[in-house]
Amino acid sequence: MAVPKKRQSNSRSAKRRANHDRVEPANVAACPSCGEPRLAHRVCPSCGKYGGREIIAQAEAEA
Repeated sequence: MAVPKKRQSNSRSAKRRANHDRVEPANVAACPSCGEPRLAHRVCPSCGKYGGREIIAQAEAEA
């Protein structure tokens, strides 16, 4: 069985590990109700709807 002759350096191990330790960008999609950007699978912060239903009651804009 093959055995490494020298210890692998920390930087060499880190280069190999860096391929899958990166941070993925947030999955932002447009809200189907208001069109504002929101995170997937979460209630829209601007209109308070999720899945076509109003989850959080938003105060009406006073004009």
